[in-house]
Amino acid sequence: MPDLGRRQFLLKSATGMGAAALASMLGTSSFAASDGGLSGVPHFAPKAKRVIFLFQSGGPSQMDLFDPKPQMEAYFDKDIPDSVRMGQRITTMTSGQKRFPIAPSMFKFQQYGQSGQWFSELLPHTATIADKLCVVKSMVTQAINHDPGMTFFQTGSQISGRPSIGSWVSYGLGKGNMDLPSFVAMTSRGKGGVQPLADRLWGSGFLPTTHQGVKFRGSSDPVLYLNDPPGISRATKRTMLDDLDTLNRKRLDAVGDPEIATRIAQYELAFRMQASVPELMNISGEPQHILDLYGPDVTKPGTYASQCLLARRLVERGVRFVQLFHIGWDQHANLPADIGGQCRDTDQPSASLIKDLEARGLLDETLVVWGGEFGRTTYCQGDFKPDKYGRDHHPRCFSIWMAGGGIKPGISYGGTDDFSYNITENPVEVHDLHATMLHLLGIDHKRLTFRVQGRDFRLTDVHGRAVQALMA
Repeated sequence: MPDLGRRQFLLKSATGMGAAALASMLGTSSFAASDGGLSGVPHFAPKAKRVIFLFQSGGPSQMDLFDPKPQMEAYFDKDIPDSVRMGQRITTMTSGQKRFPIAPSMFKFQQYGQSGQWFSELLPHTATIADKLCVVKSMVTQAINHDPGMTFFQTGSQISGRPSIGSWVSYGLGKGNMDLPSFVAMTSRGKGGVQPLADRLWGSGFLPTTHQGVKFRGSSDPVLYLNDPPGISRATKRTMLDDLDTLNRKRLDAVGDPEIATRIAQYELAFRMQASVPELMNISGEPQHILDLYGPDVTKPGTYASQCLLARRLVERGVRFVQLFHIGWDQHANLPADIGGQCRDTDQPSASLIKDLEARGLLDETLVVWGGEFGRTTYCQGDFKPDKYGRDHHPRCFSIWMAGGGIKPGISYGGTDDFSYNITENPVEVHDLHATMLHLLGIDHKRLTFRVQGRDFRLTDVHGRAVQALMA
């Protein structure tokens, strides 16, 4: 074997002898440190132990769901004033329009709960948990198109290649269940405009790949290549992995490549998942009243409803970060019909997830976040038709909601102008949201860093603040 260079020697020192010494002190395997998270993390007492992120891909229309603007009736089919647009950039899909006619929401709003939260008639189930929710109406993002918008919301950067928020949480806190991944991603699809989802949205970037999200597919075989081929017994598989482990550890000792350690850990996790995943996916033991709670689609694999139930089952078993991506909110052409379909898919399961978590005593330590990458414009895209119109992307203000895990319940935070176009008070940037989520998990976002290419990187880059007003 060739002599080790300086870089390989340092790697070996860090991941070989150093890991062995740490393992000796902990009395556990040489990879227990990564499974248990970083030393000193959490930085302070956490309010949440886990996160469920219900990501609504495509950009839900805030003025049709959470942010009523009855004043818009007076501007029906009139152009939005230049004093409101203020020359802000718009997408190429509407930049060539001669008119920007305002399309007031056609949906009725009502206040709910003791908190008096406003919800559209499209969200009757979410309205029943009004007093559990913190609705943030003053979200703002840097991105105006889907791919950079989703990438920014997941990684803190519009440029691909950075670790996703779930990977950062896994890196900092480690596993809660050795038989399941610390970070799971699932995707479902509505009937509206469809934007593609890239695997990098739940990728680990430059973090060790053991922290990347494991995608569960909506089928009878949720994880690819998990099943053994015919004729291979569990005992045979264990013997093969033990032999492979011996070879991999010899190579790790020789070259100190941390990705070899990751490979060993992933092989072991896959072996354990062969037993844990079938049990997880089998919902036959769920009481009928729970299945009824989530709605008629809950028994159909791959639906948003079924994945909300799986999200509860995952966090119940100690998974740190569960992310659901529901595609179909990109409503450029026929918003009145499409947004109704999306809400039928997501309203009942989202609300039921909160109720189910609370009934099981899990909500207090589970942070649930619902929202998309940006909002929609108050003016319509293309020609205005009262019963068939679309809305373009709008990054300047949009709404999300949060619940559980140390969030202050029953409040509406932030405000927008009469056109739901600009923020009038308490803006919350994406980096602020990330900093707040990490804070609730007991993590100081400025101290969760990873050094690569001579620089310390973090999820919030050089930005972000934990928004204390959102916390209980």
